[in-house]
Amino acid sequence: MAPTAQHPQQVAELKRRLTSGDSVAVMEQLVVLAEASHGAWGFGGPSVKDVLHPLPGPRKQELLGQLLDQARTARGAAGADHLFELAEWLVRRLSLPDPGDAIALVLEVEGQRWMCHDPSLVSTAWGLLDLGRELPADFLAMMRRTVTGSYRPKEFPALLAKVPAQPLLNLGEAWSDRVLADVAELGQPWYDLVAHAATATSTKITKAFEARGRALLDAVGMDKAAVVLTGWLSLVGRPRTRPVVRRHYDSDVNELFDPVNATVLRGLIWLAGLLPPQPDLARLLGAIVDTSLRKAAGVGPRSPKIANTAVHTLARVDSDDALAQIARLAARVTFKGTLKELNTALDTRAAALGLSRAEVEELAVPTYGLTEVGLRVDHFGDVRAETTVGADGVRTTWFAANGHPVKAAPAAVRRDHADELRELKAAGKDIDKMVTAQSERLDRQFLAQRTWTYPAWRARYLDHPLLGTLARRLIWLVGEQAVAWSDGGLTTVDGTAVTPGDGAEVRLWHPIGRPVEEVLAWRERLERDLVVQPFKQAHREVYLLTAAEENTRTYSNRYAAHVLRQHQFHALAAIRGWRNRLRLMVDDEYPPATRELPEWGLRAEFWVEGLGQEYGDDTTESGAYLRLATDQVRFYAADAPEHSAHAGGGGYHLGWRGRPGDGIPLEQVPPLVFSEVMRDVDLFVGVASVGNDPTWQDGGPDGRFADYWASYSFGELTATAQTRRDLLRRLVPRLAIADRATVEDRFLVVRGDLRTYRIHLGSGNILMSPNDQYLCIVPNQRADSGSGGVFLPFEGDRVLAVILSKAMLLARDTAITDPTITHQLRR
Repeated sequence: MAPTAQHPQQVAELKRRLTSGDSVAVMEQLVVLAEASHGAWGFGGPSVKDVLHPLPGPRKQELLGQLLDQARTARGAAGADHLFELAEWLVRRLSLPDPGDAIALVLEVEGQRWMCHDPSLVSTAWGLLDLGRELPADFLAMMRRTVTGSYRPKEFPALLAKVPAQPLLNLGEAWSDRVLADVAELGQPWYDLVAHAATATSTKITKAFEARGRALLDAVGMDKAAVVLTGWLSLVGRPRTRPVVRRHYDSDVNELFDPVNATVLRGLIWLAGLLPPQPDLARLLGAIVDTSLRKAAGVGPRSPKIANTAVHTLARVDSDDALAQIARLAARVTFKGTLKELNTALDTRAAALGLSRAEVEELAVPTYGLTEVGLRVDHFGDVRAETTVGADGVRTTWFAANGHPVKAAPAAVRRDHADELRELKAAGKDIDKMVTAQSERLDRQFLAQRTWTYPAWRARYLDHPLLGTLARRLIWLVGEQAVAWSDGGLTTVDGTAVTPGDGAEVRLWHPIGRPVEEVLAWRERLERDLVVQPFKQAHREVYLLTAAEENTRTYSNRYAAHVLRQHQFHALAAIRGWRNRLRLMVDDEYPPATRELPEWGLRAEFWVEGLGQEYGDDTTESGAYLRLATDQVRFYAADAPEHSAHAGGGGYHLGWRGRPGDGIPLEQVPPLVFSEVMRDVDLFVGVASVGNDPTWQDGGPDGRFADYWASYSFGELTATAQTRRDLLRRLVPRLAIADRATVEDRFLVVRGDLRTYRIHLGSGNILMSPNDQYLCIVPNQRADSGSGGVFLPFEGDRVLAVILSKAMLLARDTAITDPTITHQLRR
């Protein structure tokens, strides 16, 4: 990419700052140049290189250090890789008295990369070794990482084979740094233990590894090993202590696990699994799965290898704590490989106990010390801590010896009960994770058609100290009678107490098939009693066949012709239990997004295709489409052949361009199945559509999507948006801005002092008077964390929270200070 027209002036400014001797100002100008000139350091007259070349050696060396610090700090920011390239050029122009110092400095700079495939570096490294010097730690780490890759110059392994006494681990990760420091202090038995961990090259622990590992753990002492190993593992996933410079074509490598260290880490996890069972270990292994599957930009999960190792180890630990972590992860993990391992672990445990998989998932939920539904009480001497679990999350309140509440744990508790306090805080975090996982699992029970006998349901759900916090905010069917928790017992919608018999059957209530009067009555009761359901149930959307779908018979076009952000859609599909593959701009075939419905003997397909033809504009750097075009929703028998379509479109087919198979007539799909599948697709469109992006008023790249954006942003409401509208009609009169807000057709209309605003109930985008001018307000990414103090009878509708926050803001438009908004209001 060519430099900008301002480049000569910017170089002149750099020269002036160099003359002034202000190092901070010099670096600021180099950052400007790196961003503006895209690293064209030799361009122009004079160029940046022309200006730097005459500097004396000590000044060059000082500047080099500053460049490297800046490049490390900036990491993936614009221009960071170009600063590194300038550092590479500069280091080769230093004249140092000791040739070994010069070579070492060159290798130190090269060691700032994640990997390198330049074989010429080998001769430079040999030059340093021939002088009797050691290779710089960062360079050695970079070389070792490189040889773990699929492409590695043949010269690299030969060089590494000649490097004596290589460290057990690469520096640069918080846990590996701690291991190396501790081993140096603890002595040879611990060195032997870590060296044994480095032999963990198989996918699962072997008998030989286990036997040797137990002997080494006995040598250092099991109690000591428990403390040290859990201390090491608790640091896994922390930010790199020695960030590498991210080149402009690299993925977010600083988020990855060092592949050299990963083998040792797997061995340490195996060794930890040989320790006596303990709650801290199970919690720690669950956290390692979470952090290992956290996605890094351009790569995907950071380390599935480590995630799977932690799952295997949890499966080997015979404790309720380990089983609870497996159950929690199985409800949350979407990465297919790890989810398969979790499912296998649960199925194996279920078979061993003679229970169904569903029963094991329910029985595995721990109480976390809660002695009654939603309450845990801990005593620390005369001080009391009460932890409550409810719709507002997990909260701990402290009470002093006199019984008065205090803001935080008193100093005496922190001093005299440090271990117990740490356990309380860890339990609070575990509870929060488990509640989220169990809420999602319960939401999936509609299609699973899970039923319970009344005594089993009461014990596992209604009276369970943790699950009861969810069950008591939901509606249940006892036989065919709808009930919910109120005033210490089960009642009907009108408040009549119900006492089911032991033979009664219980299942989750779903609005489909229920009388409209009953559905509305439950909504009114929840809103009156300020009950926040963990997911939409009473307000759940119901999708019935339309006349158009009756005409098309075997497919629905209800959500066709939308433009979705592919990566957001892919993530949502995984969360909702759909199988999907990211589409690349390549000559390849892809199956549709698919949801298996084994309980019904069915499979749902959502046909989507890659959108765009320009590599780079329509794709990520790795070639994945940025956007998808949507098409039909179809249903097939579970064992029916699967369709596929070319990555770039052309329609779905069977086999080699065969016509699509006839789907099951939509009228034959059970109404509950049809409604839940269509609800998922509505969610995908409602969340991932580019029409939701307030910055796309211009239609995106080259204005190609202007018509779609306009039609979606202010068009007809989907079922989800209609539910949102119905709720707002009841909520608006209770709002502080009730005298300024009304619901009209597709909009929430808000009257400010400067303008009147119409907020679309589907997209959240805004039109303002006069003449329906568009108002762009980009919502805070944390808008889904609350609703501005407004009561909502269910969790999870981020667009509704955004609409309410915008309404509150615009009702007081004269108080707005954000210049990006005030400029539009006064145009």
